Amino acid sequence: MQDTTADRTVLRGDCDNCFGLCCVALPFARSADFALDKPAGKACPNLGGDHRCGIHARLRQQGFTGCTVYDCFGAGQKVSQVTFGGQDWRTAASGEHARRMFDVFPVVRQLHELLWYLTEALALPVARPLHADLRRALERTEELTLLPPDELTALDVPAHRQDVNVLLLKTSELARAGIRGRKKERRGADLMGARLKGADLRGANLRGACLIAADLTGADLRGADLIGADLRDTDLTDADLTGAFFLTQPQLNAARGSAGTRLPESVTRPGHWTAGV
Repeated sequence: MQDTTADRTVLRGDCDNCFGLCCVALPFARSADFALDKPAGKACPNLGGDHRCGIHARLRQQGFTGCTVYDCFGAGQKVSQVTFGGQDWRTAASGEHARRMFDVFPVVRQLHELLWYLTEALALPVARPLHADLRRALERTEELTLLPPDELTALDVPAHRQDVNVLLLKTSELARAGIRGRKKERRGADLMGARLKGADLRGANLRGACLIAADLTGADLRGADLIGADLRDTDLTDADLTGAFFLTQPQLNAARGSAGTRLPESVTRPGHWTAGV
């Protein structure tokens, strides 16, 4: 079994080894994030025969911001190359093959997101007391991603997610316990549009918080738990997220920031922050 903790690149989308699954399997509705309606199982009209997006460099300008903030956590290449052995849904002899591939993709995507969190938890020295349990959970989750298609579609992912979340909560408590000062509890809080410029949110619990369009300019988010926080259009200009954990690339891609925003090593600075789009 591949050790995901040693190579986190396997938990990032690799479009070169995927059959454009996110552009076909998933539905989207016409909105500020998508310029048109598309049902699940139907290829986006922008998807080319080579499984590449024909407007990739212009997605934001043409109304497909939702595509630019998405990441499959490596599920696309896993389903394409491992679960279905490199057999393209377009060239398969049976339409049933395509349907099964599209049904499996969202399941594996959820499992790969859990792998991301577990991998990050294992990288936290303060979580050492939990490392044995975390590694077992990671190995079990990886095993689940390797199940045959029929078993994957029948998998009770919410139940497995709940088991993993117990460990992630304990990890969060350990990680935030070492941060001085009174830690704010904002789990699940509605902070849409909140004015939090320069706020001291060190070690804050922001799990599942709604921070859509919130102003966090210059805020101190060091050591904050950001798992599941909605950061769409959140202003992170010059904010300090050093040591913040359970932050994913899709969350960051959905936010706004600057060259002065300080980030954890697990994520990369979105190109549109400095490109002005």
